[in-house]
Amino acid sequence: MALPFTYPSLLSLLVIPLVLLVRVWRRPDYPVTLPFDHAESRGGWTLRVVLNLAESLPPCVLVIAILVLAGPQELGKPTTRRKLTNIEFCVDISGSMTASFGEGSRYDASMEAINSFLDFRTGDAFGLTFFGNSVLHWTPLTSDGSAIRCAPPYMRPENAPPGFGGTEIGKALLACQRRLVQQANAGDRMIVLVSDGFSADLSGGKADEISRQLKDNNISVYAIHIAETSIPNEIVNIASYTGGEVFNPGDDNALKLVFERIDRMEPAELEKMAAESMDYFLPFCIAGLGLIGTGTLCLFGLRFVPW
Repeated sequence: MALPFTYPSLLSLLVIPLVLLVRVWRRPDYPVTLPFDHAESRGGWTLRVVLNLAESLPPCVLVIAILVLAGPQELGKPTTRRKLTNIEFCVDISGSMTASFGEGSRYDASMEAINSFLDFRTGDAFGLTFFGNSVLHWTPLTSDGSAIRCAPPYMRPENAPPGFGGTEIGKALLACQRRLVQQANAGDRMIVLVSDGFSADLSGGKADEISRQLKDNNISVYAIHIAETSIPNEIVNIASYTGGEVFNPGDDNALKLVFERIDRMEPAELEKMAAESMDYFLPFCIAGLGLIGTGTLCLFGLRFVPW
């Protein structure tokens, strides 16, 4: 396979050292007699070849210089990179999320578990949405989880603005879906729903309609029902239809294990990247330095002189 060059047009300059080499090897070899010694110059093909080889070194250096200026390239080794997963956290901040759960409230345990989840999904893109009767997108999809880590004190259910007292999961899922479709142009899409109640806007066939929309947009839903009550059937159906799963942790330790299980169920994938062209100067530089060094040594004795 021919070696590619960044500037192949510069290779036309190789005609210059070629002409110089032809001149070195085809020039006439006439003896020179100086007037003060009248001595005949003795020739010999062995000495001529040795001298011509020494004279050929500068044109060869010029060949190397032109090749380097043309930018020789080589294909690097194929690499892999982590396939991006876009994860939207959809957290309920209705009044019931203030109920006791472990050492704090349901909201506190949820946000603590989410922060832990960020640590072992480094490289993914995360977004955070709070909902009640209304929906508030707190952070856009980003690989920088610092905004999510700083969110808990500001959006506690006790501090939530008016319109967040109830629970409308259907509205929140559709809002998260629009967000993922708009911002997640590459990689997988996932919604992690954290809630503790029943949502009336999922009844009457609405859950099936939402499930189909999520499925069509390649969004899987993992639902965490952080309450002692049974998981609503509508949420179970949505998670199952989209390829996710539902969980009902009994305490804060179990909640953290849920996020670890989600991580195992949606492992980070690696995708191969095409090999990229790279500069390939090393062999040319070594050859050029070798020719320059040899030519310098030849100047101490191997050169034509008129006597």
